[in-house]
Amino acid sequence: MKTTWYCPLDLSTVSESEEDGIIYTVVVKQGHGSPPAGPQSTASRSQHVKAGTEEKLVLHLLHSFSMGDPSFISIFLSTYRSFTSTQRVLDILTDRLGNPPGESKSNTRQMFNKAVCMVFSTWLSDYPEDFRSLNDPSSLLRLAPLLPTDTSGAEIKGRLLRIAEELSEKALLSGSLSDPSRGVASPPEPSEFDATSILGFPSSVIAEQLTRIETDLFLKLVPYHCLGSLWSQRDKKGREGVCWSVRATIKQFNRLANAVTASCLWNTSLKSQQRARLLEKWISVAEACRSRKNFSSLYAILSALQSNPIHRLRKTWQETDREAVKRYEELSDIFSEKDNFSQSRELLKEEGTSKFSNLDTKINNRRFTGSCAQGTVPYLGIFLRDLTMLDTAVKDRLENGFINFDKRRREFEVIAQIRLLQSSCKNSIFRTDETFVKWYHSAPTLCEEESYKLSNQIEAPGEPSPGRGLNPTVIITQCPDALSAVANTTMDADGIFDFPSPVNHLLSKLYKHVKSPSVSCLDVDSSPPPNDATPPLLTTPSTAVKSHRRSVSCGNNPTNNKREAGPEMRIVKIRMDLHDGNLYRSILVTSNDKTPTVISSALDKHNQNAQEASKYELIQLLPEGKELIIPPTGNVFYAMSSASVDFLLRRRGGNTPIGSPNLGNETSATFPRIKAKGRRLVRTLF
Repeated sequence: MKTTWYCPLDLSTVSESEEDGIIYTVVVKQGHGSPPAGPQSTASRSQHVKAGTEEKLVLHLLHSFSMGDPSFISIFLSTYRSFTSTQRVLDILTDRLGNPPGESKSNTRQMFNKAVCMVFSTWLSDYPEDFRSLNDPSSLLRLAPLLPTDTSGAEIKGRLLRIAEELSEKALLSGSLSDPSRGVASPPEPSEFDATSILGFPSSVIAEQLTRIETDLFLKLVPYHCLGSLWSQRDKKGREGVCWSVRATIKQFNRLANAVTASCLWNTSLKSQQRARLLEKWISVAEACRSRKNFSSLYAILSALQSNPIHRLRKTWQETDREAVKRYEELSDIFSEKDNFSQSRELLKEEGTSKFSNLDTKINNRRFTGSCAQGTVPYLGIFLRDLTMLDTAVKDRLENGFINFDKRRREFEVIAQIRLLQSSCKNSIFRTDETFVKWYHSAPTLCEEESYKLSNQIEAPGEPSPGRGLNPTVIITQCPDALSAVANTTMDADGIFDFPSPVNHLLSKLYKHVKSPSVSCLDVDSSPPPNDATPPLLTTPSTAVKSHRRSVSCGNNPTNNKREAGPEMRIVKIRMDLHDGNLYRSILVTSNDKTPTVISSALDKHNQNAQEASKYELIQLLPEGKELIIPPTGNVFYAMSSASVDFLLRRRGGNTPIGSPNLGNETSATFPRIKAKGRRLVRTLF
């Protein structure tokens, strides 16, 4: 099968050909003239894999370089966990090594051996954890004797045998096979918390310590843990250790946001002027984090300052230095939702691998001292969001059942951006300030209700407070374990870096039509606010400074909004009651989708028979354990309630209860929850 089309703009011919279980995209660029090529013309030919069966994709690792597709190995090793397992890949390669090219074909055998060494050398260097996570060493012991006998093959064989020995030793030790994240040192024991002692640390020292912590976690981040297909399984029963490196980053984000909140609220006896000094200190720390290109800590600090328990303290903000408030607003503009956070994306593009941040002279004159830096630590939510959107919107398989490798190629480009930023952090050197570390870990963990109680003790609800007002960039409620992010606006077509790929154009199209907030990679907590600590609705006083409020209705009424060309879209989460636990998968729902279509898509995502859609009913899980049954032939987009994005597939006629009706109260570590107007107004945080 071969399909060909001609692109006149760059004088290239693009065709697709299927050969032995693989579909290739072939591009032929003409040097002169146009097809048909004349005798004077020259042409360059390139090809890459578009799709294929599992076995053929694995075997293509051994042929990709010689076939002019050198990037295939890197893309495959970065993304294969989305459609197969390490054990399966090893089994296929081992079987192939057991039947190498004949001895008579010496050149072919030599090229084959070289390809084998290249694949395993790259795999062992970039992803050694894949081999160390195997259940037993038998597959490695079976593979080792089949490797080439030259110097490269002998080195690879030695590394595999050492790993096999480690696996054998671990198997003999009870409880030794545990979560990889256990290697991280435990924080010091909490001590008595003195909120105001943070004022005694220079802002540059605090920023340095936070950047040290964030950089260490970012370097330990396993990029493929951010893949949407893996991240979406983090709450599945038996998968608690999945994506542990992402969870560690999120835990640090929450810890910092909590420390900021606790320092500002813990001592309720402080006067407004004294508490304002704490706000000014954290604004100064945020500025120092910005100069260090530590966007993760910067965003955590801003999120805490913009949370309702702190934002509502109008007397305190009234006493805050005007210059500090101005700098706070400027920092908040970095995360403005305008053009889908184009400013924050542009900063990553400009400063991602540069040595210093691109700040004005005034800030540069206050630049930190005492460390050799400087890598860039990004806010991870942007990558989780992009990868989950790709996973949700692009099919895993073609109609013929082939694995869609073009999807993996697009995911790889986002992963490559993470790895590029990680490489910029490798040479960072920091000092450790034990005094600050002790204070940081002594901060009490405040739940949402506790934060509101402390805030209301400081300033009673509804208490008039004339003076200047301050509207936050994001209206957020702190939660102890969950940080939530949602997607809503258009992505900058240039993406974060200048990667010459269609992935940024694809994401731009997807985000352009997403009208309502989506949960894709991250979870929005829909639990109601504390009964005794409900925050008052925020108003904008006439003397308010520049507002950056991000809040729109979580469920937009299509009759009240001007539609753009094409269908409106929303991402929802649909789960099934499976034998191995409840697993959510993200589904893209458009304004054209009827119930059978959505059920079929959900069944396909759960690896169930999509042809049995008529045997299921679609149920929206609402707060307080309520349910909304979507009509069998209804339009899901317009039938759903804006109160939730959680759905359940239930077999018709069954009386199986929902595992836990209050699913909205479950929290899983993601990024900060946004709150305004009684939890109904939500806006994107990347």
